[in-house]
Amino acid sequence: MKLGVSATLLLACLTAAPVAFAQEPAVRPPTDSPATADPAPATTDPAPATADPATVASPADPAAVEAPLTAAPLHPSPPLPPPDIAAPTPTTPVPTPLDIASAYQIGPEDVLEISVWKNPELSRTVPVRPDGKVSLPLVNDIQASGLTPVDLRDQVTAKLSEYIPAPEVSVIVREVHSRKVTVAGAVKLPGRYELKSTMTVLEVIALAQGLTDFASRDRIVILRQNGQKTERIPFNYRKISDSAQQDNFLVRPGDIVFVP
Repeated sequence: MKLGVSATLLLACLTAAPVAFAQEPAVRPPTDSPATADPAPATTDPAPATADPATVASPADPAAVEAPLTAAPLHPSPPLPPPDIAAPTPTTPVPTPLDIASAYQIGPEDVLEISVWKNPELSRTVPVRPDGKVSLPLVNDIQASGLTPVDLRDQVTAKLSEYIPAPEVSVIVREVHSRKVTVAGAVKLPGRYELKSTMTVLEVIALAQGLTDFASRDRIVILRQNGQKTERIPFNYRKISDSAQQDNFLVRPGDIVFVP
């Protein structure tokens, strides 16, 4: 009985239709590059191109005619130089008392040596007379007072040129006696003093041994001759000693320092 059943089952299995087993699909590994999609056609209008300012608008466009565009320069021009300013007219400098005192001028009582090269008979050592003149051979009298040695040399050269071809003249001041200043009044030793160099009011008062005990120190005056006029210059000795505003100015030849 058992053998009949087993044979029946075996026959049934062999004649039955094959059963299809479901199989899971294989998993594909993901790729790095995404799927490329077809680009969509552009639907927006492109931005209008910027008009070139250097182009000239067409006369058919009225707006362009009303507002024309100006072409910008490619290379900016350099800034213009400032206008030329007229230079100030040079003026003749006003001589200061120091310039006047230092520019030596010949005066009366000075002793001059005037020599002519290779002409010893025309050379002389002469004093300046009170009238300001000197006497020389061939030249006779010539004004010397008020001139510098260079000016006197030129004048003597011009005079001698009438007698000697190309004379070489030199003028040397041997002795100075004309540069004098007078100190009078309440000083210990009044008198006339020669100015061997440029000197101030205080230095001249010191030559006179200083002020006396009864001198009016704030009423000192310097008398200076300017042509036909006499100039009065006040000098306050107290302000000098107190370090106040008072100029200790230079004196000039011929000045009179009066101390009341």
